[in-house]
Amino acid sequence: MIGTPPAHAAAGNGYVRLAHLSPDTPAVDVYLRSESGAVEPQTFKAVAYGDMSRYLRLPAGSYQVAMRKAGAPASEKPVITTQVGVEDKGAYTVAGVGRFADLGLRVLKDDLRLPDPGKSKVRVIQASVKAPVLDVAGKSGAKIADGVEFATTTAYREVNPGKWSVRVEPTGGGRASELPCTLGAGSVYSLVVLDDDAGGLKPELHVDAERQGTVPLGSVATGAGGSAPGSPVGGALIAAAAAALVAGALTMVLRRRLRTA
Repeated sequence: MIGTPPAHAAAGNGYVRLAHLSPDTPAVDVYLRSESGAVEPQTFKAVAYGDMSRYLRLPAGSYQVAMRKAGAPASEKPVITTQVGVEDKGAYTVAGVGRFADLGLRVLKDDLRLPDPGKSKVRVIQASVKAPVLDVAGKSGAKIADGVEFATTTAYREVNPGKWSVRVEPTGGGRASELPCTLGAGSVYSLVVLDDDAGGLKPELHVDAERQGTVPLGSVATGAGGSAPGSPVGGALIAAAAAALVAGALTMVLRRRLRTA
């Protein structure tokens, strides 16, 4: 039986998370503003390459996302802006992608429908400029995606859950990288492929939604053989608004890139 996105979401709510996936773009300050004024404007400081937030639960409506150079005044013209239309029970990742010279904000539609309990669901977000086209598979050869081009995102694919050693390598051969991880049964993931400081590839596994709780997380997956998240880079509190938000407040934490062993 196919699961549904956030079972505990109140009517009229959607989910948005933010990401910096441009390898040669310096840290930025990210601004989120509701066109209707239903949510107080939010600012996330010094968001660096590889950072991805947890999901924000937001009232359905139109939002503006803008990026400014880290430390720039809010009055300065943004480097880039985009609009995201949040639908009831919809989920989106708004990411700065591409090289700095042609940097763009892309709205990725996230599919949080849970797979059958005997499957996991995973997609690939390709943010490595050092391997402009890459292949992703399990160490045993189980394919996840082939020929994934820089600044693109694959569709979600169902795979067998359990312990994996995910292998990413440039298409046609080259230096590969492996990520030991556990894919939970009935859960949804995004595998983000980054450039590391040593000139190789750095895959990171992010939880989009879990069968247990069925609430979208957006956090970095950990578990047997996985990597633990580093320190957060920033946070914001979303105030309750007109019964559309969760009672009290919702905290969003932007997490630093993992340091893969």
